[in-house]
Amino acid sequence: MTVVIGLGNPGSKYEHTRHNVGFDAVERAAAFFQVKLRKRCLRLYRQAVVETENAKAVLVQPLTYMNASGKIMKSFSKTDRFVVVCDNMDLALGGLRIRQGGGSSGQKGLESISEYLGTSDFTRIYIGIGRPQDGVSVVDHVLGRETETERKEILESSVDDAAKAIVKLINGASVGDVQLEFNRKGIL
Repeated sequence: MTVVIGLGNPGSKYEHTRHNVGFDAVERAAAFFQVKLRKRCLRLYRQAVVETENAKAVLVQPLTYMNASGKIMKSFSKTDRFVVVCDNMDLALGGLRIRQGGGSSGQKGLESISEYLGTSDFTRIYIGIGRPQDGVSVVDHVLGRETETERKEILESSVDDAAKAIVKLINGASVGDVQLEFNRKGIL
């Protein structure tokens, strides 16, 4: 089974911020499969189960804050295939990068998940949010919202493509094939 975890922070205060692009991508993948993410009783996450002819997957949005995303991992088997979708400041706005394994690049949600699993060998889908402008703190940048033009013309395309990559991975495409189709540097 494939477990796809879109990272973000819960609550309307954080909806559609740069830090929540993982949530956004998982929601769009759920819409493709015509399933709805729901919170189950006593769970620290929302989930939607996807069953196709060839695959079974769970789409997940942790309801812990980003830095504690690993807390939800006890609900999933270590034999599952994991895909984590998150923001990345080292990629320009509009960039998309899929990779297998690697470090966290300072992304605290990835660090938390890697710590719980005891490995960093899982698939990642990074959505580029770019670096903060001079005088803007990292926290203000990641928890901020893009301009309307940036959201509509750049970031929406990356979130859509991340959702398409999720769908392809669930349907059995290899990480290499998905990388060839979707990896791009961004436009800024």
